[in-house]
Amino acid sequence: MTATAGCPGGHGVPPRSARTAPVHPTPAWAVARKSLLLPAFWLVALLMAVGAVRTVVLIRHAIAEFPVATTAALALFAVYAVPFWLFVAALDYLEREPPLLLATAFGWGGLVATTVSAPGSIAIQNMLAKAYSPGFAAAWGSAIAGPTVEEVAKTLGIVAIVLIARAQINSVLDGVIYGSLVGLGFQVVEDVVYAVSAVAAAGRGDDVGPVVGTFFVRGFLAGLWSHTLFSALAGAGVASVLVRTDRTVRFRIGVAVACFLGAWACHFVWNSPLLAVEVGDNGYLLIAVLLAKGIPPMLAILLLVRTARHREADYYTQQLAALDDPDIATPAELRVLSMGHLRANARRYAYARVGVLGRRAVRRLQRAQARLALELSRTQATHESAAVSHWRDEVLLQRGRLRALGHPEATTLDDRRGSMRRRMLILTVTLLILAAACAALSF
Repeated sequence: MTATAGCPGGHGVPPRSARTAPVHPTPAWAVARKSLLLPAFWLVALLMAVGAVRTVVLIRHAIAEFPVATTAALALFAVYAVPFWLFVAALDYLEREPPLLLATAFGWGGLVATTVSAPGSIAIQNMLAKAYSPGFAAAWGSAIAGPTVEEVAKTLGIVAIVLIARAQINSVLDGVIYGSLVGLGFQVVEDVVYAVSAVAAAGRGDDVGPVVGTFFVRGFLAGLWSHTLFSALAGAGVASVLVRTDRTVRFRIGVAVACFLGAWACHFVWNSPLLAVEVGDNGYLLIAVLLAKGIPPMLAILLLVRTARHREADYYTQQLAALDDPDIATPAELRVLSMGHLRANARRYAYARVGVLGRRAVRRLQRAQARLALELSRTQATHESAAVSHWRDEVLLQRGRLRALGHPEATTLDDRRGSMRRRMLILTVTLLILAAACAALSF
């Protein structure tokens, strides 16, 4: 496939999708019900059922002792999980992951990995106390046992997704998404347990104060670069084994091992007593330590996600570019479709010009273009199927609606305005949270 000017990789330069990690489109036959025929599906279902029972028992005891505080912890961290889930699920705009698999990944992290990790970590810490000393185990036990048990348990969840739905892992980005949701599930359930434990340790009865403190510290200050990031890195490694068919098996396994060790190392540093500061000692110093430990892995994962998203976007937009039909997608629309902030800018621009109907038509056109690109990638030889015809007709329908509104192209005049506005909003919110944290933790 030859790149065209105005498209990703234009002016005779091969697109990134042709020069880097390949994308393997999910075939049309890969439907959820086929997983019912696999033994791995029933094994995963059994493990999640056992994990759910053990989690319910734990929560039931907590509710019996601290009903208000436990309910508050469940509610706060459930609400906390929603924006993270939506953000992770939306990373792959052009080839969405099945909601059932996303829920399975989240459930494995919250129900299986947590219930397996707790006794495993205790066992390793006891071994360290016997092999070295109780003091060593107290100082370094969490740093050694935590990542050793938890990262293995969470990575097995990503492997479980592969075993029950191999065809759904078609790019490195998919591994990042499933890994992130495994980590998110683990993080949410673990934080609820920590919150209830803080209530018991405070000795003030059924008080929600320790819950709020745990929610703030572990949710906002630590949660941004905790289990979700660690498992995302491990997930990228698992996906690389599957999709990097342009590389040798030894290379792919090496990448997977390196990603897992990277997740383990990030977790080790996070749990280690290095730069340790107790909550309440110095709020400003505590935040500085959390930032120093958390920002490097967060930046590494963000770079990985950005690269993977661009590679996948190049692949799918090339499917539309090959049609060479401006009614399907103009060169400017292909560029907009490949970047999230440009898609948002295009919708805002349509709203500014022709109102709500324009924004709605642009959103529907972008969605139809993405689905058409996906279906085209599944039928590259003929580009003929019922799904291709359906989504081509949908694109043309939305194009007609845009033209009737006097806004024929789903593009934008300002490439950076929305992105800059979003960055300033994120920066402002972050500064406000950090300011509140400094004030709260210093008392």
